[in-house]
Amino acid sequence: QVQLTESGGGLVQAGASLRLSCAASGGTFSRYSMAWFRQAPGKEREFVAFEYYATVVSPGYADSVKGRFTIRKDLAKNTLFLEMNNLKPEDTAVYYCAVYRGSGSFRSAESFDSWGQGTQVTVSS
Repeated sequence: QVQLTESGGGLVQAGASLRLSCAASGGTFSRYSMAWFRQAPGKEREFVAFEYYATVVSPGYADSVKGRFTIRKDLAKNTLFLEMNNLKPEDTAVYYCAVYRGSGSFRSAESFDSWGQGTQVTVSS
């Protein structure tokens, strides 16, 4: 079974950029469709971005991050990235990567398993 380890979070000011990484070990990384979710204190886990294993299919993004965030898989490094630009205080959350089970909406956390431990992103105003 695949194991996922997120990194790259931190404390930044509004308008800054961060790049999150999700290193995968085990399994066949190239065959995984994957996503980033985030969870702010007191809120439910919410969808951020999704990349299908076949990259000919365009990634999907939450409206709140569209145009600012970019999801990307690096097959040579077995790593999923989330490039985050023009960060806002409302982006503050713990960010998780996960592997899509292959059925259900990719916007629903219930459609994913093999979650990582998360990485904290804090954006100050």
